[in-house]
Amino acid sequence: MADSVRTDDKPVSEREDAQDRGEEWREQELPSRRQRARSYFQQHPRAKWVLLLLVIVVIVGGILVWRYYAERESTDDAQIDGYIYPVSARVSGTAIKVNFDNNVYVEKGAVLVELDPTDYQVALQRAQADLADAQASAQAARTNVPITHTGTSSQLSMTQAALATAQKEEQAARASVADAEAKYKKAASDLRRMQQLIGKDEISQQQYDAAVSAEAAAKATVDARHADAAAAQSRVAQAEAQVRSAQTGPQQVAVMRSRAGAAGAAVQRAQAAVEQARLNLQYTTIRAPVSGIVSQRNVEVGQVIQAGQPLFGVVDLDDLWVTANFKETQLKNMHPGQQARVSVDAYGRTYTGHVDSIGGATGARFSLLPPENATGNYVKVVQRLPVKIVFDKGQDPQHLLRPGMSVVPTVLTK
Repeated sequence: MADSVRTDDKPVSEREDAQDRGEEWREQELPSRRQRARSYFQQHPRAKWVLLLLVIVVIVGGILVWRYYAERESTDDAQIDGYIYPVSARVSGTAIKVNFDNNVYVEKGAVLVELDPTDYQVALQRAQADLADAQASAQAARTNVPITHTGTSSQLSMTQAALATAQKEEQAARASVADAEAKYKKAASDLRRMQQLIGKDEISQQQYDAAVSAEAAAKATVDARHADAAAAQSRVAQAEAQVRSAQTGPQQVAVMRSRAGAAGAAVQRAQAAVEQARLNLQYTTIRAPVSGIVSQRNVEVGQVIQAGQPLFGVVDLDDLWVTANFKETQLKNMHPGQQARVSVDAYGRTYTGHVDSIGGATGARFSLLPPENATGNYVKVVQRLPVKIVFDKGQDPQHLLRPGMSVVPTVLTK
């Protein structure tokens, strides 16, 4: 038993002999293996060509695989994005009809909600009545313009004619005054001679009395002619005032035209009020802005809706893209226009597209609390930039893709 366990008790000479025998066996075994291999290739001369071909295929395959993956950049941090159009009320009112529920596909222009239009119909009728009144006032103001123009022109002609007549009457009155004064001077001279003659008793008292009467009558005539001249001057002044008043005719016409313009502006204001009332009436019918899936229904029949209140969200399924967050180390050879393949997790299907644009900043910069690396404890972290990949048209006629789905995009960078 002890002899079987303690093998190291053998003499040194025996161990050396064993080692020598092992080396001899290896020296004999190696040539024999070479001979067998040589004999195998001698027996099968095509085997070495097959082996060489396999080596070449492995090398070429490795190169192709390396080139395949070197020309492609992929990430699983990606999802489908799209526009979600909010549908809100533009006027307040009571919902009387809701035509669609969530997750229903609607066409652009489909009526989603109807509000009670009664108040807005009444407002439209009132605005139309105000418009009719403003149009009538404007028509009357426009008609007054030529009437005022004609009236002022006629009045000016009449006052000018009256002024000419008054001026002629004034001239005649002045001539009468001169004639009366000349007669009065003659009568006064005759009276003075008569006074000298009556003192000498050369004339009778009757002749003297006649001269006194003639002088008094001539004086009265002078006074009367002066009064007539003053009246004629007053008529001339009055006629001149009337002429000056009539000469303001162009200004009066301008005033009437201004009133007509103001009336026209009032018509435009009333027309705008009618259009606004008509728009408000149209806004009681709320339609889908685009074709898509109705989501986020927030309205029920009988609910009082306020202007600006969100009612639905419509997801546009005809304009979808992929937002892929690639590492910054993957963007070396990436640029817009490169082809891409997008594998959708939900369907196990691959879609084609192309790179549309690369984000202007990393996602961390747009986060609520951007990282601050001004401290001394700085750890470099590989950042990711959003890359927009647009699908090629016509690949989703059944609208299977939805915003938010997870995808794996692969961009062909070469």
